[in-house]
Amino acid sequence: MRLFIFSVTNTSSKLRSAAGFKTLFILSFILLNAVITVAQNAGSSITGTVKNTQGQPLAYATITLSKAKSGHTDEQGKFSLTGIVAGLHNISVSMVGYQTETKRIELTADSKTDLTFILQEGSALSEVVVTAGRKTESIKEVPSSVSILNAKQVREQLNVNPSIASILGNTIPGLGMATNKATNSGQTLRGRQVLVLIDGIPQSTPLMNGSRDIRTLDPAVIERVEVIKGATSIYGNGSAGGIINFITKKPTVGKTFSGVTSAGVSGNVAHADNTLGYRFSQTFSGTVNRFSYVVNGTVNYTGVQRDAEGNVNAQPDGLGQNRAYNAFVKLGYTINNNSVITASYNLFRSTQKSDYVNVIGKYGKNPSVGQKGIDPGEPAGTPYNHNVLVSYQNRALPLNTTLDLSAYYNGFISLNRYVAQGTAWYGPGQTKIQSFKKGVRVTLNTPWKLGNWGDGELTYGLDFLNDRTNQILTDGRVYIPDMNMVNLAPYAQMKLDVLTNLVLKAGVRYENATVKVKDYNTIASGPNGQGSIAVTGGKIPYNATTFNAGLRYNKFYIFNPFVSFSQGFAINELGRILRSATSNTLGSITTDPIITNNYEAGFSSTIGNLNITAAYFISKSNLGANLVDNGSGVLVAQREPENVRGYEITADYTINPVWSVGGSYAYVEGKARQSTGNEVYLNGLRIAPPKATGYVGFRPVQAFDMKLFWVYSGARDRFAVRSNGLYANSEGPVKPIHLFNLAANYKFNSKLSAGLGVENLLNRSYYPVVSQYRAVDAEYVRGNGATMNLNFSYSF
Repeated sequence: MRLFIFSVTNTSSKLRSAAGFKTLFILSFILLNAVITVAQNAGSSITGTVKNTQGQPLAYATITLSKAKSGHTDEQGKFSLTGIVAGLHNISVSMVGYQTETKRIELTADSKTDLTFILQEGSALSEVVVTAGRKTESIKEVPSSVSILNAKQVREQLNVNPSIASILGNTIPGLGMATNKATNSGQTLRGRQVLVLIDGIPQSTPLMNGSRDIRTLDPAVIERVEVIKGATSIYGNGSAGGIINFITKKPTVGKTFSGVTSAGVSGNVAHADNTLGYRFSQTFSGTVNRFSYVVNGTVNYTGVQRDAEGNVNAQPDGLGQNRAYNAFVKLGYTINNNSVITASYNLFRSTQKSDYVNVIGKYGKNPSVGQKGIDPGEPAGTPYNHNVLVSYQNRALPLNTTLDLSAYYNGFISLNRYVAQGTAWYGPGQTKIQSFKKGVRVTLNTPWKLGNWGDGELTYGLDFLNDRTNQILTDGRVYIPDMNMVNLAPYAQMKLDVLTNLVLKAGVRYENATVKVKDYNTIASGPNGQGSIAVTGGKIPYNATTFNAGLRYNKFYIFNPFVSFSQGFAINELGRILRSATSNTLGSITTDPIITNNYEAGFSSTIGNLNITAAYFISKSNLGANLVDNGSGVLVAQREPENVRGYEITADYTINPVWSVGGSYAYVEGKARQSTGNEVYLNGLRIAPPKATGYVGFRPVQAFDMKLFWVYSGARDRFAVRSNGLYANSEGPVKPIHLFNLAANYKFNSKLSAGLGVENLLNRSYYPVVSQYRAVDAEYVRGNGATMNLNFSYSF
């Protein structure tokens, strides 16, 4: 079989006929629906229910019929397979954390069979991913790299550090290490910006990246985290590096009222003075007839943070003396067996009010440390992040089509630390990013058959997004003007299971966006408006067609290879471009979108109790948004071609029921090509040093388990000092870091359990990656010393 991949990109300056594309799009759907109608056929059917040993339904378990991935259970643990030919069949059910169960059945013509599966607990790879194709499907059907963090792993890592940015940085290959701050600046995925979602609601602010999008909810409300690597044309703006989708908790099925009460304390082990913190979380959940609910409230206070030598860490936007609140509500109503409506609300607030101010050190010589004092600014952090989602699902439309209709709202404010003297404006100030998004997503999925050639399905729909983002100073000055984007994007994704084991995927998305900017003045760099430029506003149109295609062969567990190509669309860092304007008209400012071409080849293998994954990727774009020091410490976007490449390897091995080991290694490097033809390395904000992780698991009895984690960040030294004898912003050399973390859990009984975690177990003195590459005196801060978290949990 030959796979032809066409990489065609139309931007606003290149697109000649958007109307022609839309006509072609409509005609393609009419033709495909005609094919689907003809291809539907009758046959035998299998229905069933999947439960655990306690009798609770298992949602999203993978159903395999005669070695072909055929479907998944719904939220009630039920599944239905239709159009099956008569004869003998093996039907298997698998799910992460459970042992696979297989039954052999014989079907007669047009028969109907109902089955029940009871799964025993055990160890297994994650089987389900939702975000890759905007529908439930097995990882083994996805021709790209996917990492999943399930609920158990999230709870495990929460004992080490409750910040979700740290949890992901310590576990996800290809994602940069956490900054030990309230921001995730430099925490890129495969060298590019990542699109962060909560249940499909975008949290990222690509128009002006405030680097606070990963830390936008508490781990207590997370069911699992799905990380899709590489550019994707399925989700649109901001997904050049991939997707991080936080899936929130679902209601407990089978109980009218249940809950989990958690309480804990934290503090520095070696230097405990003023470091005591606390955490409290309460969850209620249940199902009453057709109504279901989940309610959670969490409060997390972090005490003073100290390094291994006892110095107070009072860095800008730090997490010392930080208070975080999270309120979450999810309500569901089952209209009938095939349709359900769900509404959810999540509020996250995280601000720092410290008794210490940062005493600036000297980069490369002595760290910045905290001393008693009062910060004159407002508490920095995330004053609020609101998410509202209402969705309707129907699984019984004509042609076995399913519908997922969602409407959402996201309101987000990010407040940076007060500075006595700004580098980009005159005098003191404190900047605030404000972003308000509302949108509608329509997703339809229609299965179809091609006789003996295999099964297929079409996922298609329409996305509408309105994103208003700006950045102001708290004293009223406008740093970045209001950017009002309206984006309408139709898309289609086809999947075909060719001859059972060869999965072909291909898709297209058409971006049609317009950003409105009113007349504005760039911020003054001197007194009496000195340096300010008046810019005439207007509309900036963006049009682009992005494609993706991939193949995966999943017949053999010992070798499961894939290849893929996908394009990503991003209007990245438009705010920085507008605030750095040197001309008076909007039309003269270079604002073309970034189209990223991502190529990837990889495989997964299962050999007994050994699981291995590996992938090699290349990511290219004709335009970039690399932030480079302009010589005065201000980062400005460079619109240069970029080439990023790297590889990732993971391995997990269960030695026996007591011992298990595993680890990962990720390497990425990137360069930009200047107008002179010279190639220069991308700086630390984009490219993280090589990262390795490892763990040893010990579970001597069912009630107790413990894991020792190793996190390693390698060296990266790509830049020379400038003529002033200093490194430019974000071009500093990075030295290796070795850290060990411990997580342990003990279940006293079926209801009460205790968790203990220690971060930086050996109390190692080190500088985090961001402190090293930033090369800024004020941010040259050591990492935390040995910090303990002790949590108790009671379930009822």
